[in-house]
Formats: sequence, C-alpha cells, structure tokens
Amino acid sequence: MGYIEELRAIIGHRRVILNGCIAFIENTQGQILMQQRKYPYGKWGLPGGLMELGESTEETVKREVLEETGLKLGKLSLFGVYSGKNYLCIAQNGDEFYVVTTVYTTSEYQEEVSVNDEESLTFEWFYVHALPDNIQDAGTVLLSYCFHKTREPVPCLTCVSNMMYR
Repeated sequence: MGYIEELRAIIGHRRVILNGCIAFIENTQGQILMQQRKYPYGKWGLPGGLMELGESTEETVKREVLEETGLKLGKLSLFGVYSGKNYLCIAQNGDEFYVVTTVYTTSEYQEEVSVNDEESLTFEWFYVHALPDNIQDAGTVLLSYCFHKTREPVPCLTCVSNMMYR
C-alpha cells in the first residue's frame, strides 16, 4: 500500500492537498505525448501522477512516466508550478484533493511508448495546434505551454476552462 492509500485509510474521502507532477515530452518532430486515460474514460491528459513519501518532484515525474508509458526520461526542465482553487480533483472513488502540480518539459527519453493497461487506453503524439478536444486535466498548463511554444493562442483549447476531474 502506498502513501496515498495509507492516508485515505485514515481520512476517507476528505479534501487534502497532494503534490503531483506531469511532463511535456516532446519528440524530434516537435509533437507532445498525450495519454488517453481510463478515468475519466477516454479523456486526454499528460503523463504523470502523484508524489510518494520521500520523492523529489523529478523522481516523481520520472517514476510515473516510466510506469505509465515505459519511457525513461532524461534531463528535465522546470516549466512551472500550478495550484489554487481551480485544481480541485475528484477521483472515481470519491476522493477529493487539491493538487499542486509541478510541470516539466523534456525531449530526452529512452525506449518506446508502451501502454499500461491499468491507467491508459493509448498514447499519441500531437502537434500543439492539433491537440485532441477531449482534454481532462492540465488545461491551463496546456494553454501556457502552447503559448510558450507558438506565442499565439491555441483555438482548440478555448473550451478548456474547468480543471475539475469530473
């Protein structure tokens, strides 16, 4: 049982603050890797997850990406840290938490993408101007990244304004 499961055994579904990490993984064509998730079913997001006790944010994102994608990440660059009232998450089992998300970028990775059947339906590479419409989380983060890369608004993300995981 991991830290979050142990914590939930004590506090139930009450709201807490958790630390998470995600990564913009960019290939040589300038596309970013996105994950189509099992929960919420069919929604797209960035690979990553929640921190375990004793981990650094870099260790968290590398572990989560390896577990979810099979990719071993190399050098990471800090992109930003996101938190606040718009980052309330409600898990499928009813657990509620505000997430403080540390976001990294990298173009250094080894191995080939493989799907972890427990969490993912598939992974695909997308250009920032051709992202899928059905984006679950990290909408604000994606907007920031796309603007950073292109210096112009990205129309496909104008519908992403609510960060709730519902």
